[in-house]
Amino acid sequence: MSDAELATEAYLKTLSPEALSKAVAYTQGGYLVELGGLLVMVILTILLLKLRLFSKLDLLIQAKKPRPWTAAFVHVFVYTILMAILSLPWMIYAQWYREKEFGLTSQPLFEFLTEAAISQGISALILGLLMMFIYGLIRRAGQLWWVWAGGVSSIFMAGLMVASPIFLEPIFNTYTPVPEGAVRTAIVDMAKMRNIPTDKIFYYDGSKQSNRYTANVAGLFGSARIAISDTMLKKGADMAEIRAVVAHEMGHYALLHTLRSVAFVGISAMTGFFLVNLLFGPLGALLGQRGVQLSDPSQFLILSLLISLIAYFYQPISNSYTRLGETEADRFSMELAGEPDGMARALIMTAEYRAPSPSDLEETLFYTHPSVEKRIRRAMEWKYANPPKKPA
Repeated sequence: MSDAELATEAYLKTLSPEALSKAVAYTQGGYLVELGGLLVMVILTILLLKLRLFSKLDLLIQAKKPRPWTAAFVHVFVYTILMAILSLPWMIYAQWYREKEFGLTSQPLFEFLTEAAISQGISALILGLLMMFIYGLIRRAGQLWWVWAGGVSSIFMAGLMVASPIFLEPIFNTYTPVPEGAVRTAIVDMAKMRNIPTDKIFYYDGSKQSNRYTANVAGLFGSARIAISDTMLKKGADMAEIRAVVAHEMGHYALLHTLRSVAFVGISAMTGFFLVNLLFGPLGALLGQRGVQLSDPSQFLILSLLISLIAYFYQPISNSYTRLGETEADRFSMELAGEPDGMARALIMTAEYRAPSPSDLEETLFYTHPSVEKRIRRAMEWKYANPPKKPA
């Protein structure tokens, strides 16, 4: 074994057998939860089709002689809210009860439901606006509507990224600049080394929703910012860990990963809508709705189910893209902060909700980040390839 492999093994052994077993149970159970969510959607779609609720809603809407874009918005908005209500028991189990059982949230149920209601309302509004444009393209752009739809999706994503840190995220959390002190000094010093604006680094009260050890980068252009959850400090992160984690997020910022993600979303949406164009009719027939028209917003429930199915099977591709960005940000952190052991200790803290040593197939199919084991090994390889320089 190399020194890096021995060091990696030593870090992994700091996880107790109980903690490791719990992490594996949470991670692998999550695959079933995700599949269960898709099955819930299939069942609710079939139920709504049997009840013909959206056909009846369409009759009410058409009686008002609305413009096509108005009808599309109303159908999508009502569908999104109705599905959220009908799937509420599953959402409570998957997103709150299960998280609480594994010690990953301390949020009271009422507070969770309040935030979920606000989030669903915002999602319904945004999705309604997006689909209003998509349905317009389906009507007017002919068989190549999906090309234009990919571009519109990319523009919407860019707009959402710009708006999120300014208007959306402050609804759920309080963001404050990192106060004066050793932590801020260390962060500012790193930021100046890579010309990252020092007024874009915040603390936020992430422990309201989650006990996960985390930080993130959000926004685009002038709204971009780095945020550190207070869970890091509550879990006793030391300076080396903070430097390593914040430098990782600075990597996302400096390497323009959010801007690159806009392009990826556009390409992915274009691919997905191309498949929608091919499969909408056959799926409608399979669900007993022969002759359905893709341009008919009253059939959005079929379109939504098809998009969800495509997204589910597209995960290995999207996950691979995300893992690439995480690997690049880890490398950036090593070069900027030079804290391989701080990175390793921080990664061990994330193993409570992400099993550290999956198989290559499991990682490819389901992991949005490289495995903890691989990330620690890379950090240790960097450590032994870049020994501290002796003073002259």
